[in-house]
Amino acid sequence: MKIAFTGKGGSGKTTTTATIARLLAKKSKKVIALDCDANPNLGLSLGLGLEETDHLIAVRQALDAEEVEHAPTVPEILERFGTNGPDGVRVVVVSRIDNLNPGCP
Repeated sequence: MKIAFTGKGGSGKTTTTATIARLLAKKSKKVIALDCDANPNLGLSLGLGLEETDHLIAVRQALDAEEVEHAPTVPEILERFGTNGPDGVRVVVVSRIDNLNPGCP
């Protein structure tokens, strides 16, 4: 299952995402929460803490500044640009995915 939250700034997307991600994880579902926001604060809403959230943001900024290379595969994206949060939610801060080969949709 894939769920996406979109909408106007300040409409509660991050809060809703964090709540649903943790609820699903508590029900033993595998949850990967992608924060693609220009102001990525999903980590804070999920309970990562400021230091770990800032680390993920710094990694994304280094990618945007072309100081690090894009990850060539989805598993590498999840490893390189993510961390494990409370309740087993994998939190990943991304700006874009280049050359994704999703296989058969």
